[in-house]
Amino acid sequence: MIFFANFIQTLGEQLKVRQQVIATATVYFKRFYSRNSLKSIDPLLMAPTCIFLASKVEEFGVISNSRLISTCQQVVKNKFSHAYPQEFPFRIQNVLECEFYLMETLDCCLIIYHPYRSLVQYAADLSSTDDSLLPLAWRIVNDTLRTDVPLLFPPYMIALAALHMACIIQQKDAKQWFAELSLDMDKLLEITKEILSLYELWKSYDEKKEIGGLLAKMARPKTSPSRPPSQGPSSKDGSMQGSHGHSNQSNQSSHSQQQTTQDM
Repeated sequence: MIFFANFIQTLGEQLKVRQQVIATATVYFKRFYSRNSLKSIDPLLMAPTCIFLASKVEEFGVISNSRLISTCQQVVKNKFSHAYPQEFPFRIQNVLECEFYLMETLDCCLIIYHPYRSLVQYAADLSSTDDSLLPLAWRIVNDTLRTDVPLLFPPYMIALAALHMACIIQQKDAKQWFAELSLDMDKLLEITKEILSLYELWKSYDEKKEIGGLLAKMARPKTSPSRPPSQGPSSKDGSMQGSHGHSNQSNQSSHSQQQTTQDM
């Protein structure tokens, strides 16, 4: 999940979308796979689909189909070839179909609230004359997207935890300010522990060496159905289409016979 969060981040940066679009796409991705297994839909397809949907929900603008696919191909080839030696295998039709599955899983609840707005307000209130806390806390908030924190805690708590960590790193005394907020410090510490465990993992984890083996072990979705089309969920529609097609052919043949008779 850390790998695909990095993939979404890189893809979003190449597409030049706002950080809020990237954050929304990452939360979509995590929510989908919290309800579905990785073998239901290939995560390599779900990642650009989340970016595609998030750009519309966050009112950034619709990313053009050709630009999305070409950027995916470039990112896979230039930055993630250690994980995917082959080319990006999907086309825009796959993304559009996947988008419906994503919205269905999310129950069309597409509005995501992020810690960024709260973070800016808290940082301005805490250090009105010193702006050095905000960039560091902002990066910590971005790092929480690699964890399950956005799924478990409200955005304002994540913002405060990032700000608390930034104060400790820069050795700024903010005990009085945090005490006046009447916070649940246990939740604040829990968020901090999640972020620190991520940093501990990053110290010993070499993505370029290990991710290929992990992806090879991951169960892959089947690219083609193993059952006949007649047994599929749309067999009724297919049979109806077939019967309509057959009736149209019959009508056309009878019409041509009548026309021939009149000509004679």
